[in-house]
Amino acid sequence: MKIHPSAVLETGCELGINIELGPYSVVHAGVQIGDGCQIGAHVVLLPYTRLGPDCRIHSGAVLGDLPQDLSFTPVVSRVEIGARCILREHVTVHRGTKEGTATVVGDDCYLMAHCHLAHNVLLGNRVILANGALLGGYVEVGDRAFLSGNVTIHQFVHIGRLAMVGGLSGISKDVPPFCTTEPLGLNRIAGLNTVGLKRAGFTPEQRLDIRRAFKRLYHSGLNTTQAVERLRKEFPSGPASEFVAFIEKSTRGLCGLGRETSE
Repeated sequence: MKIHPSAVLETGCELGINIELGPYSVVHAGVQIGDGCQIGAHVVLLPYTRLGPDCRIHSGAVLGDLPQDLSFTPVVSRVEIGARCILREHVTVHRGTKEGTATVVGDDCYLMAHCHLAHNVLLGNRVILANGALLGGYVEVGDRAFLSGNVTIHQFVHIGRLAMVGGLSGISKDVPPFCTTEPLGLNRIAGLNTVGLKRAGFTPEQRLDIRRAFKRLYHSGLNTTQAVERLRKEFPSGPASEFVAFIEKSTRGLCGLGRETSE
């Protein structure tokens, strides 16, 4: 264990083995730090924050502060960070706003500098947020999604698995799985994340089904209800069926198609 003499550890925090704690960092009572974590300088870990093993938290990050919610009253809520996550400089993650709720970051996530997760955000596994990404309350992001720099995600929005959100864009509607959004745009789908699908190991047959499902959803001239009925019949299983499950869960509606795409 390597703890700098200037670090502050309150009575009641729980420290794993082989951790590192940098200069002037503060660990409050009720914090749990997993084995092998590396905590940089000037990091603040507030009550009810839990870090999984082998996380790296860089300088100036603040985890577990009170939610920016005018209706918040003092309750026990949490921040839960999974295993092997990297949170870069000045990342802020706020805890849940209701009793017993949490803001949750899955395993192997990478949050670049100055990202913000508001209360009750849920990130899946292997999610990447580029610098300055801002996520409002109750946003959900699927596994292996990529959010580019300085994107703003409205509260309650869902981002599907392996989706890619373009840089400097604003998103206030749901982004279906496997899709990309236009950079510098508002709620506009650009096409499919074809590179991400290949890197994720999807077979040519699975990628073809996803392409067909995308065309049915965005290029058939059907409304969303009609497209879902067709998709349910045509793709009862496999990755392409995720479009149906995602749309049925949507409460904010889907991002629309932007510029013409060959997908």
